[in-house]
Amino acid sequence: MSVPQQPQQALPTIAAILNHQQKTGVVGAGAGGSMAMPSSAKPKTKSRSSCWLLQPRQLNNICIVFAELIATAMLMFLGCMGCIENSFFSNSNFQSALNFGFVVLICIQCFGCVCGAHLNPAVTLANYIYNMISLPMAISYFVAQMVGAFIGYGLLKAVMPESAIYSSSSSSGVCVTSLHSSLTGLQGAVIEFLITSALIAICCGVWDPRNAKNQDSVPVRFGLAIACLSLTAGQFTGASMNPARSFAPAIWNGAWENHWIYWVGPLAGALVSSLIYKYAFRREVQAQEEQESTMSTKRTSELEFA
Repeated sequence: MSVPQQPQQALPTIAAILNHQQKTGVVGAGAGGSMAMPSSAKPKTKSRSSCWLLQPRQLNNICIVFAELIATAMLMFLGCMGCIENSFFSNSNFQSALNFGFVVLICIQCFGCVCGAHLNPAVTLANYIYNMISLPMAISYFVAQMVGAFIGYGLLKAVMPESAIYSSSSSSGVCVTSLHSSLTGLQGAVIEFLITSALIAICCGVWDPRNAKNQDSVPVRFGLAIACLSLTAGQFTGASMNPARSFAPAIWNGAWENHWIYWVGPLAGALVSSLIYKYAFRREVQAQEEQESTMSTKRTSELEFA
């Protein structure tokens, strides 16, 4: 009687084993049982270039914020130095207004290509509403402006004698924005609201896509605009238009009387003016070109049928 044969199991070939080992990453085992690790399974070490500080985008953001800080410090140091008035140094509202306008011109010319040279939380707020800056960058700008203004005014106090900082014409401290005694707090806030609205309207006009090709004289435009607005309202509220510009002298000299005016007025003016310009006046260049092309085609068709 024949013994029934057991069904033969298919034995794996050497090629199949090697193929399986290559797929699983096990290319061989030594006498000690240790297996060589494939190159893809080796622990990866981060290179120096992968550090976030060395990434181009983060480096660019750091440079932008640092430039904004320096520009605002320059604004406070040079601008407030031009406002010094005592028995030795004569001054006037005209001179102070013109000086601040020229200082803004210098700051924009130096740092406008780097950070835009906002110099002002109200301008940064309008820039954010205009969808030209992200919220994290807007906050970074705000911090840089406040710190820069603090440093700039501190340098002024460090290099100038006390008689230049405090005098009969500026008992609270030079460059401290104060409300005229004949005005109420509400009137002062409205004045700051209106002149800041005019400033932000100028900013929105410069940022308008239709005005993108006309950027050569931007520093001059803003410098003259600041000088004009300062000449107009300087004798009534100090024509701050800038919370950082008012905050630094106030914190260094402890002068907080009517200080809320220089936050509520400019920020409210920036908010309202930028929203009105954005939704009422702003037009995209592409849409404008399409509209002009359509109108030109329509005129051509009318002439052909005439």
